[in-house]
Amino acid sequence: MTHALPWQAIDTVFLDMDGTLLDLHFDNHFWLEHVPLRWAEKHGVSLDEAKQALFPRFRAMEGTIDWYCVDYWSRELDLDITALKQEVAHLIQVHPQVAGFLEVLAASQRRVVLLTNAHEKVVELKMGLTGLAKHFDKLICAHTFRIPKEDPGFWPALAEQDVFDPERTLFVDDSLPVLQAARDYGIRYLRAVRVPDASAPPKQTGDFIAIESFNDLLENLT
Repeated sequence: MTHALPWQAIDTVFLDMDGTLLDLHFDNHFWLEHVPLRWAEKHGVSLDEAKQALFPRFRAMEGTIDWYCVDYWSRELDLDITALKQEVAHLIQVHPQVAGFLEVLAASQRRVVLLTNAHEKVVELKMGLTGLAKHFDKLICAHTFRIPKEDPGFWPALAEQDVFDPERTLFVDDSLPVLQAARDYGIRYLRAVRVPDASAPPKQTGDFIAIESFNDLLENLT
């Protein structure tokens, strides 16, 4: 059974950043290890104590735009989150086959848009380090709308600012709640990233068609 895309029916391609184009290992390490480490040092507690204090606070904000906001967490934790990201920026890696896929996609003359929940400061850091920005017609951060992509209100808000035909749009993301919201809105072509974090086991993608790498999307792409 083939899951090849009908590229002749696709005009717009929305691509997520973290976990989709970029290895999610950076973000997982940052929030699960590096932030607790620096918070522990600041407060004179053990790393385990820091994790016990911070992880419930993190979980409480999941699904909200503030979860993705470096300014929010800088205020809440009294830490310079942007500076802390730069401390471990060497961990930012592009997934294999992404660059080649983006080059072929650009040559196909389709409109390619980065669509991310990440804060603008994070997008600037990661695009600067990876050089991927040149492959996109537009970079869109959910912070513009103050609602994340998994919120049903995001997609109508996006459509008011960025004209696209949901029936002729492909969206690739590693988050199942985000993909579900896109499906509910009417995005016709959806693909889930099966290995967002290369250091972790593959994830289940439910009833969304999964890709192991972006090479999986190259069939018929001209």
